[in-house]
Amino acid sequence: PVTAGSIVVPYGHVIGNEKWRGSEIAQRLQGKIRLIFDDGLGLVDFHLSNRTCILYISEADLVAGDEFKRRLVRFRNASSLGGIVIVEKTQISDQYFLAVQKLVVLELGMVLLPVANQGEASQLITQLVSSMCYVTYGFVLLQVREQSKDHNSNPFLGKRCSQLAEPSVFRTVLQIPGVGKTKALLLLQQFGSIHQLCNASVKELELVVGQTVAQQIYTF
Repeated sequence: PVTAGSIVVPYGHVIGNEKWRGSEIAQRLQGKIRLIFDDGLGLVDFHLSNRTCILYISEADLVAGDEFKRRLVRFRNASSLGGIVIVEKTQISDQYFLAVQKLVVLELGMVLLPVANQGEASQLITQLVSSMCYVTYGFVLLQVREQSKDHNSNPFLGKRCSQLAEPSVFRTVLQIPGVGKTKALLLLQQFGSIHQLCNASVKELELVVGQTVAQQIYTF
């Protein structure tokens, strides 16, 4: 199954494809998040939420040929899920990375995250799950705060809240050097979208995150 809503992921859990049971990545995830396995995930390796999943491309997959490309294309053609592609970028597979990046990001419109090995991948998955929980918690706080205000005074509140509810937007802001979870939420609360954040001046950024981080964001 690759349709949004076909898999129900309990809050704070990750559902892994049965083929990963006993792997290094599964062993490292145990104790950090609640990992359960399912043998019916099809093309998907890990479900982080009902609508977000991971497709893992190993060094061996890259070297073996084009089968991983066909898998990604099948997923994109059949799926309404938000797919994150994790790719092992090593000395051996580095020569293939540019082509993978072009396919995943430019042609399929998916998120691409490189890792060195399964150990690094497990850390990334843990961070992604934590970010999703964090942004959900932050979104609830914002909703409670905004419900106490007059919504008619700001017609953009609904739009801004919907932006914050998107884990992919939150994860994108987390990629900026010097920006952690708290600062990412503050930035999205202030600017409302990636576009507005990209066009913010250093002075505007300083009001939210301070001079040093503001300059890092502006440069990035």
